[in-house]
Amino acid sequence: MPTLLLDRKSVKTLMTMADVISVVEEAFRMCGEGKGKMPAKVYLSVERGDFRAMPAALPGCAGMKWVNVHPGNPSLGLPSVMAVLIYSDPETGYPLAIMDATEITAYRTGAAAAIASKYLARRSPHTMGVIGAGYQAYTQILAHAELFNPISINAFDISKAAVGRLGRSLPQLSVKSCSVQEAAASDIVCTLTPSRSPVVKREWIMPGTHINAVGADAPGKQELEPSILKEAIVVVDDLTQASHSGEINVPIEKGLYSTSEVYGTLVEVIVGKKKGRTDSRAITVFDSTGIAVEDIAVAKLLFEKAQQAGGYPSIDLVG
Repeated sequence: MPTLLLDRKSVKTLMTMADVISVVEEAFRMCGEGKGKMPAKVYLSVERGDFRAMPAALPGCAGMKWVNVHPGNPSLGLPSVMAVLIYSDPETGYPLAIMDATEITAYRTGAAAAIASKYLARRSPHTMGVIGAGYQAYTQILAHAELFNPISINAFDISKAAVGRLGRSLPQLSVKSCSVQEAAASDIVCTLTPSRSPVVKREWIMPGTHINAVGADAPGKQELEPSILKEAIVVVDDLTQASHSGEINVPIEKGLYSTSEVYGTLVEVIVGKKKGRTDSRAITVFDSTGIAVEDIAVAKLLFEKAQQAGGYPSIDLVG
C-alpha cells in the first residue's frame, strides 16, 4: 500500500482558508461531542528553540504533527516554524500520508482564532489589529477576512519592512501601518509575537475588544499585561496546554492568575455548553496554544483532496 507524499507546495495548492475554517470548527464540535482524542502536546527544548509532538484522532483518522519553533531561523533563510505530519489509518495504523505541515500550522492557527472571534467578538467588527507582522499575521488576516467583511487592518511590528511585506501580500485588503497602541485599540486584536514580557498594556484595550493571544505558545512566553486577563472573559483551546504554555502560563507561575478564573474552552462555547459574548462592553481573550485535532482535521481534508485529484507522488514506506 502506498504512502502519499505532500510537500509544502502541494499542501498550499490543495488548501483554502474557507475549507480550513470549516473543518477546524467541525473538529472542535466533534471534540465537544466526545468524538476526538488528544493528549496535551509534548515539548522538547533544545539550545536554539523547541520541538512539539502533537498526536490526535478524530472519527476515521489519526496522526501526529512534529513541529519546531526556532526564532532565529529567518537569519538562516529558514521559517521559524516548520512541521511534518504523519497521517494514519486508525484501523491498522498504516501511514497513509506524510505531509509538510508548515502551511497547515499557519492556516489552522489563523482559522482557530477567526472561529474564536466569531463567537467572542462583537457583531460586525470594523477593525482588526495585528501585533507582529510575520507569516502568522497573514493567515490571521486571511481567516478573519473570510468571516468579517469588510474589515480594516491595523498592523504593528518592530520591523517596518515586515508590515510593508504584509500589506503587499494582501493587496485586496486595507492594511495600515500603525503604532502598537493603535493596533491594540482595534475591535479584534491578534497578538503574534515571541515575547517573554507583556507587549500590550491594559490601558490600550477598549471596552468590547476581543483579543486572540496567539504568540504565547511555550512556557515563559507572555504578550498581555496580567491585568487584562484579570478583567477579561478568558477562553482557552486546551486548559492543560494553556496553563503550561499559553498566555496564562506566566501569570499562573507568578501567582497573579489561576485556572479557576478561566471561563471555559472554545469547544464548550461552540457546542453551547458555555455562552459566547453576552456583554458588548466585555473584554474577551482567546488563549490559543494550538491543538492537534485542528491539524488532523486539515490533514484529512488534504488527504482526501489529493486522492481525488490524483497525480501526487507516493512511496512504499512499509514494504
